[in-house]
Amino acid sequence: MKRYDYRIVIGVVLILGGILMLLDRTGLLKGAADFFWAVLLAIGAAIFLYWFFSDSSKWWAAIPGFTLAGMAASSLLLDKIGWGGLAFLGGIGVGFWAIYIRQPARWWAIIPGGVLLTLGFTSALSEVFNIGETGGVFFVGLGLTFLLLTLLAKMKWAIIPAAVLLLFGFFLGTPFVGVLEYAWIGILLIAGIVLVVSAIRSN
Repeated sequence: MKRYDYRIVIGVVLILGGILMLLDRTGLLKGAADFFWAVLLAIGAAIFLYWFFSDSSKWWAAIPGFTLAGMAASSLLLDKIGWGGLAFLGGIGVGFWAIYIRQPARWWAIIPGGVLLTLGFTSALSEVFNIGETGGVFFVGLGLTFLLLTLLAKMKWAIIPAAVLLLFGFFLGTPFVGVLEYAWIGILLIAGIVLVVSAIRSN
């Protein structure tokens, strides 16, 4: 009995993909190419996610697994309705969060996970809801990321960037954005007064 040759399967898949892309390009079967790529991406995602959930040493497989899953969803439908950015960036972010949930010792995964989810949501706000000013949402998302780092990973230092980013997000995302112009003036004045007073008291 001859040994099974994997090249046959790859060859058949390539031929099928070529036929579907030709049908899509000629207009006989619209969306066939997107469906083909979505299926391939979904298969790749399933393989990596199987490695991730079946073997704890393959924690890294969560990143390509959820990334490919997000790309498959984007290629199949979500990109057409404006959710493609959230599907792709959010998929990568979910991959990092999956690493932390499975192995809390890898607390560093919270930072890229939160940042990428934030970027995904801001992309959706711009593409789907036509919201132009998303700076406030971006800073709030980053602030919440560092706040979760403080609460979940017990990293006390993270409370400082969390407070600063949340404060920036509040001002940028509300009508108080103009207050920032005066906030810097107030900070300089207060810092100068503190330095002068401390110098006089020390002398």
